[in-house]
Amino acid sequence: MTTELRVLSAAESDAWFGSLELAFGGVPFSPESREMYTALAEPQRALAHWDGADCVGTAGSYSFRVTVPGGEAVPAAGVTMVSVSSTHRRQGLLTAMMRRQLDDVRSWGEPLAVLLASEPGIYGRFGYSAATAETSLRIDTSRVSLMLPPGTDEVRVRRSSPAQALDACEAVYAQLAAARPGTPLRRPGWERVPVNDPESARKGGSPLQCVLAERDGEVTGYATFHLRPAWDDAGPRGTVAVRDLAALDPASYAALWRFLFGIDLTTVVECHNRPADDAVLRLVSDVRRCEVRQRDGLYVRLVELGAALEARRYRAPVDVVLEVEDTFCSWNAGRWRLTADAKGAATCRRTDDEPELALSVNQLGAAYLGGESLTTLAAAGQVRELRVGALAEAALAFSSDVQPWCPHGF
Repeated sequence: MTTELRVLSAAESDAWFGSLELAFGGVPFSPESREMYTALAEPQRALAHWDGADCVGTAGSYSFRVTVPGGEAVPAAGVTMVSVSSTHRRQGLLTAMMRRQLDDVRSWGEPLAVLLASEPGIYGRFGYSAATAETSLRIDTSRVSLMLPPGTDEVRVRRSSPAQALDACEAVYAQLAAARPGTPLRRPGWERVPVNDPESARKGGSPLQCVLAERDGEVTGYATFHLRPAWDDAGPRGTVAVRDLAALDPASYAALWRFLFGIDLTTVVECHNRPADDAVLRLVSDVRRCEVRQRDGLYVRLVELGAALEARRYRAPVDVVLEVEDTFCSWNAGRWRLTADAKGAATCRRTDDEPELALSVNQLGAAYLGGESLTTLAAAGQVRELRVGALAEAALAFSSDVQPWCPHGF
């Protein structure tokens, strides 16, 4: 069977989206979501596989800038909407799209590619690896209290509509983005994503609600959420389903959580994507009743290894020769000397010197944002130390003060 892979044209958009929807179960995008993602699309970055008149494969990417350790925002391809028709499995379509996409990303000068995987086993063979974690919580607020920091009572929490609060929320997001590796900087238009609220996505809950935290008249945080009412013979058992929560200081952060814990007719607060080191885990009185779970989050692929490693900052000086395996992007394979000074600035150059650490591009992707330790990867047999001391030196340098996190999908 012969298929054709080509860049999507505007006239083919409906067929492309239809193929994508069918591959993900046949449930159509809501009209609001279809319109939003069509507006955000960058057509020259969308690929389609065609079998005659039928679209049987899709892949796209957004031109993002993603925060890396040190606070720099690095160009990255935000890979998205990847699918292959169930009638065309195991025919090399996904491999062909990944090959073309990574070649294109390299030609565009973007040293990183990132994605959120529908299934964790798909993308490893193309050099991607999970680099962040997502924490989910389901907190029994009838049994759990909060230990509030000083100043919490000085924070005003007031309601606002998500649309009216949008600019204020985006200003808070922008301030926090530089401090958290893995966070995409939101380009114009992307502010719509956190407030996109199709009824089909509410799971029986209310329309999206919003509160703002304020200190001295300035917005210092926000939370958006749905309410899902429920009752049993004992009374109300409603759930507060948190969509987003962010704050610029500990008191504002705690005030928002206190508000959510205290909403009438509810006994549960749940959220499905919080950072692994979320401070709420230290505010709660009983973490066992918070049903804490973690799963893989953002996947990272170093497209131009040298440029990617030079783009971030390092926690400690390092001088190590890496022997890198990369079977899918062969231009990355070989020996690289990574050197960082006391300020964290680095150079990464080809070398013929003897290797001191051996690893694949997957392991570099996992460690790149500082969330996965090279020491842990070595304990799993995925990094080999060839010079005594090289592992500890590199592991410290790659680590981050905060856990990386991607706060929203794309």
